[in-house]
Amino acid sequence: MKINLSYIPERPEKPRSNGLNMVMDKGLSLRQAQDLIEVSANLVDFVKLGFGTSFATPNVHDKIKLYQNAGIKVYLGGTFLEAFVKRNALKEYYRILDEWHLDTVEVSDGSIHISNKLKCKLIEHLAKRALVLSEVGSKEEGILIAPNKWKQMIKDERNAGAWKVIAEARESGTVGIYRPSGKAHTALVSKILAAVDQTHLIWEAPQKSQQVFWIKLLGSNVNLGNIAPDDVIPLETLRLGLRGDTFFQFMPEDLVQADVTKLDFPK
Repeated sequence: MKINLSYIPERPEKPRSNGLNMVMDKGLSLRQAQDLIEVSANLVDFVKLGFGTSFATPNVHDKIKLYQNAGIKVYLGGTFLEAFVKRNALKEYYRILDEWHLDTVEVSDGSIHISNKLKCKLIEHLAKRALVLSEVGSKEEGILIAPNKWKQMIKDERNAGAWKVIAEARESGTVGIYRPSGKAHTALVSKILAAVDQTHLIWEAPQKSQQVFWIKLLGSNVNLGNIAPDDVIPLETLRLGLRGDTFFQFMPEDLVQADVTKLDFPK
């Protein structure tokens, strides 16, 4: 049944390039993955098998197929790729991509130190066989990257073949683009947005307050990542202005200011 309600933001249907939801799977069971698909498949664009969980999760290939059959792209956490990079074992990583039929990859350097030139070379190589999401920012608390360096890395990685660049926050939402309190580094964000088209970015936003921040700043179709499985539908209500935090966000000002003085009761 279609529900008619005015001033609801338009949300693009999948497959889409904006308004993306990337969900973090930190070891869901097959039943939990099925439950996520049942209620949220139309809202989830990507599932990231967080960090190295794909190594430790039973029946991971069966779970990947579940997601893929539901029209959700799946990829291995960037930290897992870093583990292969550190061991100079890319051949084994590529074998996994082939055997698990993965067409999306994440390239990050949050746990290891490699040059941006080498990272871009890796992005370029992987982009020949998969959709690449690259990630910028450190996973370590207290590590601050200068805004100019953020901007240059994003541009370099896009030029190397990354479809979108993810702004790092970890699953905690307390590093990278955020302060330890979870609040955004607003000066950094402003400088990034002044130099980079926001449609090329995915902002990790595991906390509700962070999701509200991005929706109010960039609109209902901002790309968000590291969303918990149970938060997909609650996030969608934030995007639609159907939750207290964004209730008035998409209404015209005259409606926001209007007093409710009478109602048209159905007969």
